[in-house]
Amino acid sequence: MGSSYHQFCPVAKAAELLDERWTLLVVRELVCGTERFNDLRRGLPRMSPTLLSRRLHRLTRAGIVERHVRDNEVRYVLTRAGHELRPMIEALAAWGVRWIGELGDDDLDPKLLLWDMHRNVDLSAVPDGRTVIEFRFPDAPPGGRDWWLVITHDEVDVCDTDPGHAVTVTVTADVRSMVGIWRGELSWPDALRAHAVEVRGPEALRRAVPRWFTLPGWASVPRPA
Repeated sequence: MGSSYHQFCPVAKAAELLDERWTLLVVRELVCGTERFNDLRRGLPRMSPTLLSRRLHRLTRAGIVERHVRDNEVRYVLTRAGHELRPMIEALAAWGVRWIGELGDDDLDPKLLLWDMHRNVDLSAVPDGRTVIEFRFPDAPPGGRDWWLVITHDEVDVCDTDPGHAVTVTVTADVRSMVGIWRGELSWPDALRAHAVEVRGPEALRRAVPRWFTLPGWASVPRPA
């Protein structure tokens, strides 16, 4: 158990569980529908596996998460108590968009960006068959500059090595601009006009790319004047 505030206040009791480092981000991933351990790691790329295991164990003991095992596959599923945290996570995201200042360079992680984008693909808007979007981030550190989303009728995979399929469209951008689009701070048309983002491929597909993604709910939160 973490340290106690020794207060009966329910805010204090909730904070004893949730204010440990990384715990709220683990809950964020679970609220977003991630259930497998390795997928949780992809949404939390800088969290060690050992710490993730500890946080999941504590959330399970607290009744926030249930550990389901079937055919040697382990899934971590939110309980009713866990699902009730969704409005809090959404409210924190909205508050962060409105009131937290400019992002530092260390906050711009293409791995996390592509992981978040992959779970917000609108499968009904993507062409039939296999669609491969190659993302190029020339300003990212070596090893994080090239990414692929492989989209089929019922699945989206994130690849950091060439999957070997024909590329449908290629998106080239600096990481900050792509993150700005994803956070709702920069529109696709403005980014394209400013040459912060370039899309290559057949014209009809180039124009369609923005419609293939549904921005996170917090991207539409109004900012203070």
